Amino acid sequence: MQMLNSGLQKEIDKTFQIQKKYSEELRRSTCRQRLQILERFEKAFKESITEIYQAADDDFCRPKTEVDMSEIMVVLGELALVRKNLKKWMKPKKVLPTAMLFGTSSQIIREPKGVTLIISPWNYAFNLTFNPMIWAIAAGNTAIIKPSEHSPNMSAVIEKIIKATFDPQHVSIFQGDSSVAEYLTNMPFDHIFFTGSPAVGKHVMGAAAKNLASITLELGGKSPVIIHESANLIKAADSIVFSKFLNNGQTCIAPDYLMVHESIYDRFLDTLRISLSNQFGDEDGFINNKDYGRLVTKAHFQRLKDLLDDSINSGASIAVGGKTDSDSKFISPTVLTDVKEDSAIMNHEIFGPLLPVMKYGNIVEAINFINNKPKPLALYVFGSNSNIVNKVISSTSSGDACINQCAMHFLHHNLPFGGANNSGIGKSGGVWGFEAFSHERSVLKDKFFPAGLMRPPYTPKVKRLVKAAIKMTS
Repeated sequence: MQMLNSGLQKEIDKTFQIQKKYSEELRRSTCRQRLQILERFEKAFKESITEIYQAADDDFCRPKTEVDMSEIMVVLGELALVRKNLKKWMKPKKVLPTAMLFGTSSQIIREPKGVTLIISPWNYAFNLTFNPMIWAIAAGNTAIIKPSEHSPNMSAVIEKIIKATFDPQHVSIFQGDSSVAEYLTNMPFDHIFFTGSPAVGKHVMGAAAKNLASITLELGGKSPVIIHESANLIKAADSIVFSKFLNNGQTCIAPDYLMVHESIYDRFLDTLRISLSNQFGDEDGFINNKDYGRLVTKAHFQRLKDLLDDSINSGASIAVGGKTDSDSKFISPTVLTDVKEDSAIMNHEIFGPLLPVMKYGNIVEAINFINNKPKPLALYVFGSNSNIVNKVISSTSSGDACINQCAMHFLHHNLPFGGANNSGIGKSGGVWGFEAFSHERSVLKDKFFPAGLMRPPYTPKVKRLVKAAIKMTS
């Protein structure tokens, strides 16, 4: 583990200890008290919207409308949902006694986990920092937040909002590089909520295991799209273009590659070109389009440029795009055909504006191709043939899935969001976010349960009672 300077290490250790003590007090906090805290946060968040726009533009040229949709609306929507439902979520759940335990009463109470750590990414810095924080506060926890160093302007605004809203004993923030995250993940938190890559997620999980801390991992992977011959091609193309090239492809649930039925392959490529033109204009003008953002760092640009070059050198063709500019970290929306299955782009999460399009002949072929890869965060299938669609859903596994749509499930408050194995562990969003930061505690109260009848010594009478209990419960 990399070493921090002693001053920062002492500050982190001190903050952790004061939060640990304060978390005991928060266990007794009421619904109203928690909502009052979130109201203060909402006020500070709304007052910072102009700074949020500017920071998003400074870090990687994100359009205001894109920030509105994917950051502002998401955070304010989550606050509204919590405000409406927190009282119900906090209410103990009564449980009926079983036949064996007649004479007892039981309930399940959701109690705070305690001191929590939130490590957030750069691609949607505000919603992927503040939504977990909202769930942590709603569930009655303290939180230490480590935002990404790759989006320094957005991280600075996050820090300003947090410091304007919270006492450090409740919510604190620490900036820095991976050494700060590494030090934090090795501390004995009660819960760690990490959003990032599967590779880093493995390290977080390993560190959490040393302290037996519970975790939520929101990771990524290669989210596939199957386009059946029965699909509405215009709807499919429009949905794919929007969700793939939103935020320059830097979205964990963006389509990673397409599998198109061979009978409609050429027609779909033409439809895809038209949709790109409708949404982003003429191909030669992509670089000047104010609705199209940029990549976050030069290193991220170079990684994607290398993937693109490797694909071309391996025999792939550019159907659309392919233009790059290193000075502005620009890669145009790029559609690739004739991509080799063993190429680097088909074996690493792309996380950028490169879209491989492959053919398939039989749906089993497409299903097998997907199942031979680690479970993706999302899977998308387009088609009006319900038998085929159901076969795809029932024969594959992914964190979540959409039929005839891409990525919109993230915005559905009544659906859990999260991965499966390589693409994540645990669910979040709405009540599932609240539950991620809560411990479900069983509480049983004895009223007149005759437990003493089955205690030693095991006389013939006791043995008969035990046998009778077995019959009763089987």
